[in-house]
This record gives sequence, structure tokens and C-alpha cells, in this order.
Amino acid sequence: MKVLVSVKRAIDYNVRIQIKSDGSGVVTDGVKHSMNPFDEIALEQAIRWKEAGTADEVVAVTIGPDPAAEQLRTALAFGCDRAIHVKTEDAVQPLTAARVFKAIAENEQPAVFLMGKQAIDDDANQTGQMTAALLGWPQATFASVIELADDHARVTREIDAGLETLEVDLPAVITADLRLNEPRYLKLPNIMKAKRKPIETRSLTELGVAPAAMLETRRTAPPPQREAGIRVQSVDQLVAKLKEKSLL
Repeated sequence: MKVLVSVKRAIDYNVRIQIKSDGSGVVTDGVKHSMNPFDEIALEQAIRWKEAGTADEVVAVTIGPDPAAEQLRTALAFGCDRAIHVKTEDAVQPLTAARVFKAIAENEQPAVFLMGKQAIDDDANQTGQMTAALLGWPQATFASVIELADDHARVTREIDAGLETLEVDLPAVITADLRLNEPRYLKLPNIMKAKRKPIETRSLTELGVAPAAMLETRRTAPPPQREAGIRVQSVDQLVAKLKEKSLL
């Protein structure tokens, strides 16, 4: 069983985001980047399957400029067998990513295509669903538990009402939620070995994919600062303040 996992380069979640002075986006130059945390969870799941003998091969794929190879090195240090880098200097929107992943999946023929449920930079939560639609594969999103069999997967997913369990035929696209697992800490020897492993490269042209610029960012602005709170001396004063703000 082959498992394909997408990984995305995103601004590290510990970084305090700064808005560009012209409002055209966020500052990325000189800012620490890392693997999207939800993709890291998906990757951990694939490696666990490999260690358990459920998966025979794990292949990581990313889309982006040259520095995105750093995230593929991380994937190789986790234990991936191969890494594919689809190089582009342009910003990648969800539909373009889905078209690329469709082409890669058709070439690789995995039983499972694992993705993070969303990326923390745009929070779009679209790529997994679009990829499944383009491939014509079943999909199970927001997975917190995945049980694999020979020809199907049983997925417990997190929804607003609680938990839902689905059974999907393979091949399928599955997106990982936060509680699926806790990714491991990488060991230094594995990190050093990953630096020597080859990374396969592709281009959008080679895959027959044209960039789809369906979304346009008009302006980016920081959230408004929170107003300072006040301390009330009694329940009556609290009720009066809530009524004053039309909250009661």
C-alpha cells in the first residue's frame, strides 16, 4: 500500500505575523518557516502505518519555491521513502494545488492521499476536497481516527455536532485533524541522513497544470486592538453594563 502525503511550507506558528506597510500581504522575508502543522500530523500518521507494516511506501509532495525543499527534508527525516518537489515561484492557490496533486496522484497511484485539513497561513480548507473531486475519489475530512483495511478506510471525523464515522473505499483522500496524533520529535541522525537523500523535481508545465488565479487579495489589515476591560463592583453594576451594551 502506497501513501501519498502533501506538505506545505508556511510561516512558523510561533512567529508574530506582521502586515506589510502597503497592506498587500504579510511579511515573509527573513521570517522563520516550517511545515504546516496539520500536514505534519498527516505525515506522522503515514509513517506510523509504515512502521506497523500497513503501508509499504510513503511519498511526500510539496509545491513551492526552492526553500520548500527544506520541508521535504523534514518529511524524509520523519521516514518518508521519497520526496517530490513541484517547483514554482508563484503563489499557489487551492485550485492550482489540487490540479497538481491530481496529476501526482495519477502518476503515483496511492491507496491513500493524506493531507492536513487546512494550512495555517490561509486557513482555506479547500485543497483536499478539490483534489478528491478532480480525481473522482471518495473523501473523508477532519479525521481524528483512521483505520485502514485492504480496500477501505474507516474514518472518525470531528464535526460541529460531535463525532461522525464514515467508511470510504480506497483510493481516497483523507484530511487530518488536530487530534489524529501527536507528531514525534526528530532525531539528529535522521535529520542528517535526510540531507543526503535525493528529491525528485517537477514543474507545473511538466505536469500539464496552468496556475489558476481565482482569488484576489485586495487588502490585508491587522485585527483591531481589544478594548481594555473594566472591573465592576457588584452584580447590579454588571447587569447595568451588559444592558448598556445591548447584551441583555
